[in-house]
Amino acid sequence: MGKLDNRVALVTGAGRGIGQAIALKMAQEGADVVVNDLDEEPAAETVAKIAALGRKAVPCVGNVAAPDFGDRLIKTALDTFGDFHIIVNNAGYTWDGVVQKMTDEQWYAILDCHLTAPFRIMRAAQPHIREASRREADNPVYRKVVNISSIAGLFGNAGQINYSSAKAALIGMTRTMCKEWGRYNVNVNCVAFGMIETRLTQPLTGKDAKITVEGRELDVGVQPSLIDTFKAMAPLGRPGTPEEAAGAVFLFTCPESDYVSGQILVAGGGLLI
Repeated sequence: MGKLDNRVALVTGAGRGIGQAIALKMAQEGADVVVNDLDEEPAAETVAKIAALGRKAVPCVGNVAAPDFGDRLIKTALDTFGDFHIIVNNAGYTWDGVVQKMTDEQWYAILDCHLTAPFRIMRAAQPHIREASRREADNPVYRKVVNISSIAGLFGNAGQINYSSAKAALIGMTRTMCKEWGRYNVNVNCVAFGMIETRLTQPLTGKDAKITVEGRELDVGVQPSLIDTFKAMAPLGRPGTPEEAAGAVFLFTCPESDYVSGQILVAGGGLLI
């Protein structure tokens, strides 16, 4: 018996790293999963891993920043499973630059991914959530939304005005939706990650990794000195793993969190800047 038996979870950016770990954690606890990723191959990999755990999964491939993505994600869940109970707005990437060098394209690309996409997903989800809460009035079912922020959204980070601003705004969105959706028995919370070991936070080397988003090839990784600084500042003395990040998200999806809403959980190894 899992804590998420008979639940359906929607996880964006679930083909790799933290998102895949979240999707697998949901499945391990009994949920069926709608798996989103920008690319078909990593989405299929996560779907296969979930199937190996004995749970059902379906891919919803595409860019979360596309105007129609929110509607398409919700439709995929309803067409496949008839319902959904958990939304994890995890998809994201970084495109850094200091303010005087940042273009409008760079600014809006990151805001669209990290802020506009969760807004559109929740907007598309509202009609079903409203009707479901009416049907379940005599036996309430608590649905969960977990938005993924960052310590950069709490404290800022030089060179990331777009990313930090989006992640800060996501906290305001979380607290607003907590108040709007409380009457529907929806808990809306936020997890702000510190440094988690993924391809986006790997040390920059002579063979830097790249990602491609909407035809743009972007460098990923951070300076080794920044990793050393984080280790020195974080009380736990190390970055977190994707599985530990997924565990923090799970805390907001299990039944024990049914009376917890509008909260920001920092999963940052104790780092409080």
